[in-house]
Amino acid sequence: MRDFTCPKCGQHLTFENSLCLSCGSRLGYSSEKATMVLVDEQGSSLCANSAIAQCNWLLDSRGAADGGGLCASCRLTRTRPHDSDVAGMARFAVAETAKRRLVAELIELRLPIVDRTQDPRFGLAFDLLSSTGEKVVTGHEDGVVTLDLAESDDVRREELRVALDEPYRTLLGHFRHETGHAYFHRLVGGWVARHSEFVALFGDPADDYQEALDRHYGTGPSPDWSTRHVSSYASMHPAEDWAETFAHYLHIRDTLDTAASFGLAPAAAAFDLLHLGPNRFDTLIGMWLPLAWSLNMINRSMGRADLYPFVLPPPVLEKMRFVHTVIDDAVVFTETQPRTRYAQ
Repeated sequence: MRDFTCPKCGQHLTFENSLCLSCGSRLGYSSEKATMVLVDEQGSSLCANSAIAQCNWLLDSRGAADGGGLCASCRLTRTRPHDSDVAGMARFAVAETAKRRLVAELIELRLPIVDRTQDPRFGLAFDLLSSTGEKVVTGHEDGVVTLDLAESDDVRREELRVALDEPYRTLLGHFRHETGHAYFHRLVGGWVARHSEFVALFGDPADDYQEALDRHYGTGPSPDWSTRHVSSYASMHPAEDWAETFAHYLHIRDTLDTAASFGLAPAAAAFDLLHLGPNRFDTLIGMWLPLAWSLNMINRSMGRADLYPFVLPPPVLEKMRFVHTVIDDAVVFTETQPRTRYAQ
């Protein structure tokens, strides 16, 4: 994430700012320019969800053209709570704030964001559902990410984190993980060579998921899971291993980019300098490991738990290198290059 400043007075801004607290200017985030701009200048206008979702994004060219009045992030939300669900709508706004960080990173990484209009079968969409009156299960199916908005409540989320013995649980983490499932089809599942490499690294994604789920929660993960997986949940099934690894890759990329913006990491950590092929992954990790250690030590100095409480053994790094490679390929790939489809 960039170090944003007010285009009028130069005051530092956060990604969530819609108003400059120094000069009072109305601001909006331009997803096309990846910067903050003054609202109402050069025809810019805010997303129609500026009130209900506390959205501070401007309409992009598509949003302005289709008449829906929604920004690039809000267009991806397919379902939200009813206006009468006061608690659900408050949590919805919190969830949308986290989702905008995800979408901004996907755009920065130049990953293809294909919605349900463009691909009705596997297009990306979000169902942000209130569990106030019914049970909601966070998960993913064929490009649709479902989130229980109770996860927006810090107390509830922490209770679940402790109950499930997880070292880390955040809204942004959920979005990155479930979106990883959605990108499996687009980045891996459709190509013969990638599918074979995936199986060699992660295992067969066709393995019985329900059986793996029952085993994981019935007997627990293998005692040596940490030697091969980034988390215990990743050890449950190849699909979850991919999603967890994908999420951690996004954690690392965004944190490194933010650190570079504030002079806490080399400028080479910026998003736009890392699309140079798989060899750059070693440089990426070489910057990440000392930064993660430093951030953990800073957190401990404040009496907090480690910011990044994870270990990255060699097998995990090789899986992450695969994620890096397929994302890099998605950026440089053109439709003029023939590629063999994997049988669906």
